[in-house]
Amino acid sequence: MRSSRVWQRPTLGAVAERAGVSTATVSNALNGTGRLSEPTRQRVLSAARELGYVHASTARALARGGTGVLGLTMTAYGDLPVPYTEIPYYAQLALGAISAAHERGYLLMVMPSSLSPWMWLNTPMDGVIHVDPRADDPVRSLLRERGVPMVCDGRPPQPHWGDVWVDIDYDAGLRLLLDHLTEAGARRIALSQPLHDNEYPRLIGRAYASWCAEHDLPTLVEEYASLPDYFTAERDAVSRLLNRDPRPDAVIGIYSDSGHNILAAARHHGLRVPQDLLVACISEDPDYAATTPPVTTLSLRPDRVSDEAVDLLIALINARTCVDRHRLVQPVLAPRRSTRGPVRRGNGTL
Repeated sequence: MRSSRVWQRPTLGAVAERAGVSTATVSNALNGTGRLSEPTRQRVLSAARELGYVHASTARALARGGTGVLGLTMTAYGDLPVPYTEIPYYAQLALGAISAAHERGYLLMVMPSSLSPWMWLNTPMDGVIHVDPRADDPVRSLLRERGVPMVCDGRPPQPHWGDVWVDIDYDAGLRLLLDHLTEAGARRIALSQPLHDNEYPRLIGRAYASWCAEHDLPTLVEEYASLPDYFTAERDAVSRLLNRDPRPDAVIGIYSDSGHNILAAARHHGLRVPQDLLVACISEDPDYAATTPPVTTLSLRPDRVSDEAVDLLIALINARTCVDRHRLVQPVLAPRRSTRGPVRRGNGTL
């Protein structure tokens, strides 16, 4: 016997009832507006998913002449191809942004990293998440010229009034990592730092230097060119660090493959990890759980960054007021064998 029930589209009220909140709270959670706690916002989004509720943002956008489409850009270097989808941070960021946009009734289009002014000026979209703005950033300039609402993933190196961004709390993240290394016995912690024209290396370097000054420990920094081949350049930089006398007892890298590069340099110098050298890096790469030894990582939480960026962008598109236009995401430390200091026996020997 066939059921006579007719499927009905879930309502805002049904989501509110499922989440145990008001309809205004549901609207704020889906639009990225209001001052909601993270558990409340996640509870609303979970209820919407369970009920199959699709927010009506797209319909409203079309009614006012919009497209219901959001864009996600990656940093462009002219026509230099950058394999962003192969870099775990950016791959997770893109997937997270797509999911967050779909939950709120928008489509999200990931733009290519090569530069075509016609594309940036003419592709129909209601707003853009611009990843890793550079000091001399042609894409950001074109988007500003077009007047499309824009949220940056990362603070712009050359700020303008009205900039809107989501970034990482690097001070808190470096403190987590550096405190962990000192608890493991490190006293000469070095930083392998790329030269780049976005804010990321500078903010990391500033947080590192501030922590070292606070703890009266030396700053050991070796810089290297991030383009065109940062793998070789970073390994050479780490080798220069390890040739110092006295040499560092720990090295931190800040790019996704830095852990692999530091391990390779340590092997080249005949150093054992972690017995002779502690190693850590900032990365989302799950492979670090299976390296020899497994490498400690600091996660920048691209899933949270993308969710906050989509929330903030939709708030801009809807011209919502009382919205925090600068948001910080808290990093998470994953300690592994590479930063466990030598185990000492009762008599003090290794």
